Amino acid sequence: MRIQLADPSAFTPPYDHALAAALARAGADVELVTSRFLYGPVPAARGYEVNEFFYRRTARRGLDARGRMAFKLGEHVPDMLRYRRHARGADVVHFQWLTVQPLDVALLPRGRPLVLTAHDVIPREPRPGQIAATRRLVNRMDRVIVHSEHGAERLRAELGAPADRIRVVPHGAFDYLTELPDEAPLPPELREVEGPVVLCFGLWRPYKGIDVLLEAFRAVEGAELWVVGMPRMPVEPLEELAARVGATVRFVPRFVTEPEIPAFFRRADVVALPYREIDQSGVLYTALAFGSPMVLSDVGGFSEVAGHGAARLVPPGDPAALAAVLNELVGSPGERERLAAAARAAAAGPYSWDEAARRTLAVYEEVLAP
Repeated sequence: MRIQLADPSAFTPPYDHALAAALARAGADVELVTSRFLYGPVPAARGYEVNEFFYRRTARRGLDARGRMAFKLGEHVPDMLRYRRHARGADVVHFQWLTVQPLDVALLPRGRPLVLTAHDVIPREPRPGQIAATRRLVNRMDRVIVHSEHGAERLRAELGAPADRIRVVPHGAFDYLTELPDEAPLPPELREVEGPVVLCFGLWRPYKGIDVLLEAFRAVEGAELWVVGMPRMPVEPLEELAARVGATVRFVPRFVTEPEIPAFFRRADVVALPYREIDQSGVLYTALAFGSPMVLSDVGGFSEVAGHGAARLVPPGDPAALAAVLNELVGSPGERERLAAAARAAAAGPYSWDEAARRTLAVYEEVLAP
């Protein structure tokens, strides 16, 4: 079976490479069709081909080139039309993302079964016309994969997607991060910390509830909080909240490269994801891979992970409930180990990449059946 995984803008290289490797292990002939990732290294290809087909001239100009996004947009339509021809070599074309949905609905390959993974089931802050474009895109697909039952229900209820085209394939735990050959140590000032650490990791965005976590930490004792990741929101309000917290709060406001990630998760005693809304999160699947005890908001597909005993749930936007659970975990190594063991079991079982590949291949077989 010849499969093309297509992620034109390289939005999710860790997911793309992990799924490609698992499909290859299962016997598929896999080509990952993408563009050069400009923000750092990506996983090595293991058993599959990588074709950096899209936006080649933009990539050569570099990340800081003036007018980079306009230049990329100028390449987009010609590249998508070229990809139509290239896709004739596949039995199934499986898109992970599409860069310009209103245009891409008309530029999709023809004559081949099309599968889409809806990583963001519905745009969180949609621009005018974006919901309608997403609906058209979903209806053009032979199958749409989502990572949770919650996501499947949203597609049915909010986009009117045909139920017989939707399939749930859980996201895999990012276990390759536990085996990086060039793992970097923590920054020196963090290596010296001795007590329990609560980690909040990932891009800083308003929906992620970092402010809720800072409010909760006013009532947490015996631990310090690390907020780590690239800001995509004003930092000053978070700093003002942190100044009112009695415990130590450390901000690492920058892009964290892949070799740096393991040290943060190995050091964390608890990982907190106090999101206001979400379907799924790559940070969650990183924490699963490292067997991290987790506290999650009861939103989206998070409850399905917690259903395996791998996390504790709290109501979204409730600092008091969040503080109560954090205090309990900080003071109970035994409960943290119970959660860690369940996370490791989930990462090796229902959230393993081999299981994701098995279920994804079943979707391909459906669309190829007479």
